[in-house]
Amino acid sequence: MNKNLLNELYFKAFRSGNPLFLFIGINILIFLAIGLITVAEFLFARNTSVADWLSRQLSMPANLESLLYKPWTIISYMFLQRDVFHILFNLLWLYWMGMIFLDFLNKRQFIFTYLAGGIAGALLYLLAYNTLPAFAGLSQNSILLGSSASVMAIVIGTATLLPDFSIRLLLFGNVRLKYLAMAYFILDIIGMGGANPGGSIAHIGGAIVGFVFIKQLNSGRDLSKILKKRSRLKVVQNKNNSRPEIIPTDQETIDKILDKISKSGYDSLNKTEKEALFKASKK
Repeated sequence: MNKNLLNELYFKAFRSGNPLFLFIGINILIFLAIGLITVAEFLFARNTSVADWLSRQLSMPANLESLLYKPWTIISYMFLQRDVFHILFNLLWLYWMGMIFLDFLNKRQFIFTYLAGGIAGALLYLLAYNTLPAFAGLSQNSILLGSSASVMAIVIGTATLLPDFSIRLLLFGNVRLKYLAMAYFILDIIGMGGANPGGSIAHIGGAIVGFVFIKQLNSGRDLSKILKKRSRLKVVQNKNNSRPEIIPTDQETIDKILDKISKSGYDSLNKTEKEALFKASKK
């Protein structure tokens, strides 16, 4: 592979400051590392199991006692995939939905949604496998891996923010995000009775986070602020009785607001601009 291309990919993933490319890069690096070790073991050292050991260290066990010795796995599992189609499907959806998400919201909100979605998926998975009769006795040997719950949070969050936004799908044409999200969620509900119930349960946890986060954001409460560094300086604003500027929701105004978001982030918008953007997304 061309060295300049490798440098460009490295910069885009790890130096550009874009969390979407960073998370995609981490997923791909872990997948390639374990995959290459697997190939090397198969060709030259068939009696070793380093790749399987690494997978066990990164995947999250359903057994609570085992989890106590590997608490980091509640985060690391959401960056681990072993199957080509698994990682391809996840990262394509993450890229498509993540690009739309970041067009309207900021980097901190993306990071929060991805990580919180993955954590919620893990917690719901643990709850199900340690309480529901259907999974009695299965927690001892069950593990959770994959970025699907985190991706689901981004997908549902984007669809909740922009329900009537349309994307073109092969064979289906233009599809509104709200219908796509509904179909995705229903498939996971059905999937709980299939071959991978744990994965479907984790997806539902991620979906709940994506939905709740955007609903709270639309209500004026940004849950992602828990990731924001607090300044030691206290800023005092002067209050006045002037009425907020009324901004029309024409396309030119919306383009200016989106340009402001791309330069300074969603938090740089004032209340009137946020309301105008929200109203425009409903049209």
